[in-house]
Amino acid sequence: MFATLLSIHSFMRWLVLASLLYSIYRAYNGYIKKSTFTKADNSIRHWTATISHIQLTIGLIVYMYSPVIKYFRLNFSEAVKNIDTLFFGLIHITLMITSVVLITIGSALAKRKAVDNEKFKTMLVYFGTALLIIFIAIPWPFSPLAQRPYIRPF
Repeated sequence: MFATLLSIHSFMRWLVLASLLYSIYRAYNGYIKKSTFTKADNSIRHWTATISHIQLTIGLIVYMYSPVIKYFRLNFSEAVKNIDTLFFGLIHITLMITSVVLITIGSALAKRKAVDNEKFKTMLVYFGTALLIIFIAIPWPFSPLAQRPYIRPF
């Protein structure tokens, strides 16, 4: 079960990234062109937040059952000396929770803004900041912190 969830979590990162990039693109265009915040824009805002929440939920389940995290908790003083273990035990989860909180706040604030341009601006700022944090926190194959494949096999 753990390996399956880990593979799903790895695959879902691409959905999170795609939805965030598309949301940011729509928010940027809407803000620059002073467009009307349409039902489609609202739906994209909503689904981006939903996809990130699903990813976070799967990630938290993976975190609870991960042998790396079990080792991290049981051998903290030794584990923090290993960057790979430290990354998954502390850095990854902290940055990802922070990014999902930013997406959630940005989505909620954008939903409540009265002026369309402010909705786009709010999405742009919060989702853009979350995307930057996510790029740092993903264990890319080229990352100096921890390397994992682009997609884990099922």
